[in-house]
Amino acid sequence: MKNVFLIFLLYSSLAFAQANDPMPDTLYYQTDDIIVTGTRVAKKIIDIPYPVARIDKATYKYLPKSAVNNVIQDVPGIFFQSRYGNHDARISIRGFGSRSNTGIRGVRILLDGIPESEPDGQTRIEAIDFNSVGSIEIVKGNSSSLYTNAPGGVINFINEIDFRSPSFQVFNEFGSFGYRRNGFKSLSLGENFKLMTTYTYHNYKGFRQHSEDYWHIFNTVFETKPSENLNLQLLGYFADGLIRLPGSLKAAEFAADPNQAAKNETDYDYRRVSKKGRIGIRFEGFLDEAKQNEFEVTTYGTIKYFERAQKTFRIMNRYGLGATARYINKTTFAGRDNEFSLGGDVFYQAGPVEEYGNIAGQKADGVLFLVDEVISNAGYYIQNSLELYDKKMYLLVSGRYDNVIFDQKDQDLAIRSMRRDFRAFTPKAALNYKILPSLAVYGSAGYSFDSPAGNEMDNFPTSSTPGVLLNPDLKPQKSLNYELGVKGNILSPGFPVIKNSMFEVTFFQSTITDEIVPFEVFGSVYYRNAAKTVRNGLEAGGNFLTEYGFSFVLNYTYSDFTYDSYNSLAIVLDGSGNVSETKKDFSGNTAPSIPKHNFSFALNYDLAITRDLAAYSKLRYSYVDAMYTDDGNTEKAASYNMLNLTLGLNYDIGPLNIVFSGGVQNLTDVKHVGFININSTSKRFYEAGTPRSYSASLGLNYRM
Repeated sequence: MKNVFLIFLLYSSLAFAQANDPMPDTLYYQTDDIIVTGTRVAKKIIDIPYPVARIDKATYKYLPKSAVNNVIQDVPGIFFQSRYGNHDARISIRGFGSRSNTGIRGVRILLDGIPESEPDGQTRIEAIDFNSVGSIEIVKGNSSSLYTNAPGGVINFINEIDFRSPSFQVFNEFGSFGYRRNGFKSLSLGENFKLMTTYTYHNYKGFRQHSEDYWHIFNTVFETKPSENLNLQLLGYFADGLIRLPGSLKAAEFAADPNQAAKNETDYDYRRVSKKGRIGIRFEGFLDEAKQNEFEVTTYGTIKYFERAQKTFRIMNRYGLGATARYINKTTFAGRDNEFSLGGDVFYQAGPVEEYGNIAGQKADGVLFLVDEVISNAGYYIQNSLELYDKKMYLLVSGRYDNVIFDQKDQDLAIRSMRRDFRAFTPKAALNYKILPSLAVYGSAGYSFDSPAGNEMDNFPTSSTPGVLLNPDLKPQKSLNYELGVKGNILSPGFPVIKNSMFEVTFFQSTITDEIVPFEVFGSVYYRNAAKTVRNGLEAGGNFLTEYGFSFVLNYTYSDFTYDSYNSLAIVLDGSGNVSETKKDFSGNTAPSIPKHNFSFALNYDLAITRDLAAYSKLRYSYVDAMYTDDGNTEKAASYNMLNLTLGLNYDIGPLNIVFSGGVQNLTDVKHVGFININSTSKRFYEAGTPRSYSASLGLNYRM
């Protein structure tokens, strides 16, 4: 903590001194990347009054692409819990998303600006292919004033379409536990068009029993310009695959063999089968030659088949229709820059949900229930950015109205049909002041809204109305959020050793009411509103480039998340089969599944051996603090330290580029908990993290 402020004060004082120095060549400012996700308007990172980050594909060029936590690294405030070492990771930002025991919640996930998150906010990222992604934009913290169900933030994966020359690439990855990932990428370029196409086959046997998965992923983006000020994109994907689930273990089972599978998971062959596709059309451009009026309209259609085998089979066949639109006007108001925007999002998803018995992993013939389900969301936002002082201070005000609808019609018992609506308006105000062109302080305050997800709406036996389809008691969780931070990006070649530094420090506080938390009734997971939570935290990170080819990254996140008031009912089944309810007070307890301290340090070295041959190495250390497993704070997953090593070579032979890399994850083979199944009444909390594993990749890229 003290070191972070020393670095900030050192660079700030250097910047002020150099700015007043008659020899300005001793300090240079680097132009920041332009991103859209943070404000839904194209802005430089330094001008956005929130903590944001942009990751370019060069950052993870040599890293394995098997899971999202291998691609997004060293971003403070984001915490991943990877299940079985594959893509099915829990993503949490400032604690939002930590309640999800399957999929991603509380963080809006986009692919090319189109929501991968469903209308209720639930997300699975099977269709995101990290070989096709060119950049990733990340907004940390409350984004509910611009996006549906985004109290934790937004992550936008952007497929590579901003290329300058055609090429054809073949990539191959392989590693421990039967890991293989093969495919190709084609980049085509014509006089007035660009076309990106990728195909990937992923296969992984898994380090745990009963944890294999495989995927076929196809992605494509076509772009053309009908005129100088207009742009048209066609976007599509299809993903098809299966993942088997090994389940969570009790502490004694984990200690004996962390890689074993739970008995129910193997007896019933727990698994998920998914087939999903999407086609989208985007039309964007300017309405005038001065480029003061900008618009974008995107429409898309989706299909999805999802089969979940647990103690029963649940099968969903869904189709979806969606659209997003935005309008931006840039002008002056009383001599001040003013930027006004408004927009909206609509996503309608419908289809039948069927449930069958599970007989030793096989679907039974008789249907247990059949429901026609509709989940939809309509949201509209307005935003205005006004210059307050000398091109340095800007006030950003935004607000969004959302209506999330669940409508289920039982095909057997019409009296069980039910509809629930969740509505909210979420305003936010933020202030950004640029002390220097590449040094800014910012602050914001706003409300967030997070509706329940579809799987969280399942009714439970002791609700106020147990006979209906949807949980009648569950309410959306809401929060009041504050943050204050500083960010900078300074080039200083005259400064000893370090010639380039980028850093960001953010304090935040969130007060959450009606927090949605999972609990179990007779082994089945349900959700309830059970708490008022206060979250205080600090995110600090920096990326520093030296004059000797070395660069290093430091990141630290402090999370003090406490239940301010939490009175709950525990449902207990005794040895005689009698059901009873016990009152419990968890007030003052620490929220589970979030480490209080999370630290990482990465040392990178780039070496130009010859004009055509370059070498790369990365050593990354991370520390994850101990985490509670349940709201009662009855057990803890131990803290752990992790070392990863990556080596790479980049060789150019005329038009052919060869990239070879290899690495060791969990170098010291630390036995650790990679995922916590929170609030399990059977105390099956623990899922093992990846043991020591090896990987290698070979990429061939022919540039035409």
